[in-house]
Amino acid sequence: MTEVIAYIFMSIGLCFVFLGCLGLLRMPDVYCRLQVSTKCVTLGTGGVLLGALIMTGFSAIGVQAIVCLVFLFLNSPTSAHALARAAEISGIKVWEKPGDEKLYPAKPRPTVDSDKE
Repeated sequence: MTEVIAYIFMSIGLCFVFLGCLGLLRMPDVYCRLQVSTKCVTLGTGGVLLGALIMTGFSAIGVQAIVCLVFLFLNSPTSAHALARAAEISGIKVWEKPGDEKLYPAKPRPTVDSDKE
């Protein structure tokens, strides 16, 4: 019974990874791609590692899976934020769908001035 549950978690994780790969191809700009890859790969890898933990129990491999899960869930949002911040500072624009100017009028975006600090 535990093997079936482990395979279910692994299958769900693989589905998330696959959807994340499709999202990387479909999304129009860096920020959307970063969001898709961070969320889907984190959940996908988490599902696979959770399945491995359920399958092996609290053996050496299970403890390694727990450590990897903790490392993954702590570092993935941090690295995604750092990449998004670097993209914004380097001047990469957000993709705007044609025709959205009527719905969302342009607002001035805040800028980062390192001279003021």
